[in-house]
Amino acid sequence: MMFERFTPDTRAVVVHTQEHARQLGHDHIGPEHLLLALVSTDQPAGAVLREHGVTPEGVEEEIVRLVGLGGSRLFGALDRDALASVGIDIDAVRARIEESFGPEALTRADSTVHRGPRTSRRGPRRVVSAALTRHWRGRRAARRPALTAPTPAPTGLYQATGARSGGHIRFSPRAKESLANTVREAQARRDSYIGVEHLTLGLIAMPSGIVPSVLSALGTSAPALRTAITDRYR
Repeated sequence: MMFERFTPDTRAVVVHTQEHARQLGHDHIGPEHLLLALVSTDQPAGAVLREHGVTPEGVEEEIVRLVGLGGSRLFGALDRDALASVGIDIDAVRARIEESFGPEALTRADSTVHRGPRTSRRGPRRVVSAALTRHWRGRRAARRPALTAPTPAPTGLYQATGARSGGHIRFSPRAKESLANTVREAQARRDSYIGVEHLTLGLIAMPSGIVPSVLSALGTSAPALRTAITDRYR
């Protein structure tokens, strides 16, 4: 039901997250890609983000700094500042790994670690996740047209070299958590649809991960953005 309630503009944002992920050479969609798509939209929520210094260029630069081009999720969810406080420099660790094992070492390791679940010995959460994925795909195929973006594919300052990921790019657990927040935001506002404003509010509500780090680096905070967005849509 969630995707069926998305407005066309919200669906376009979700489509563009995949394009941003491909452009950066990432094989998953994280909250950071949702943020990049949101700040690039011409909707009021996107305008609020840009007014507070959260620009497409700034977000993209922070993503590349934190994750890298063709970045590995092995480091993507780590808090760089927290690790630095105990003397661990992620960039130095990354450089040493690539120096010893080659520039694609992290990508290969990431692919191995995040390989699709095996058919046996899966825990309850994986079984539920797989069932939800099949359910959503079936309902989307049967009850509504495929997602299509009304505007051209996004472009940015950075592009990963080499072949891009083709086909469907899966959402990371944090991105799924953000989408769950989106539904709660729509319910809290008693709206019968899920708009770009709900998607933005659900995203900035993330308490940890890359998005809070990006917002902080760009000089703003979730509470300030939340106030501005709710005022704009009131």
